[in-house]
Amino acid sequence: MTEKRIYYHDTDAGGVVYYANYLKYLEEDRTIFLEKKGVDIKKMHENQFFYAVRSCALNYKSPARYGDILICESRLIKITAAQLIFEQNIFEQTTQRPIVEAEVVLVSLNKDFKPTPIPENIKNLLT
Repeated sequence: MTEKRIYYHDTDAGGVVYYANYLKYLEEDRTIFLEKKGVDIKKMHENQFFYAVRSCALNYKSPARYGDILICESRLIKITAAQLIFEQNIFEQTTQRPIVEAEVVLVSLNKDFKPTPIPENIKNLLT
């Protein structure tokens, strides 16, 4: 779970958070989630092992605005041979108003950026 304060640079001409920025907030929270589980992303890259977003489905529930404090939450809902499937939510801290609901699928890739099985040591950290 991460907290994100909305600044002016996060907003669009209408004064609400620009829709694509939510993808960044979701990525930041997934990264923190993985790190808290003991997955060292820098070490994975050094070992020529990567994750990439395979698919992403977002449902925008309500707009966030300048000054809002958002809470981002990530939950790993499924692990397959080569994929991690996350359910992610963003809501406004004070009112608990839902902002975004998302399902994000990551695929594990080798040094040639070809799908590859998730190493057992990483699976063990995540289960």
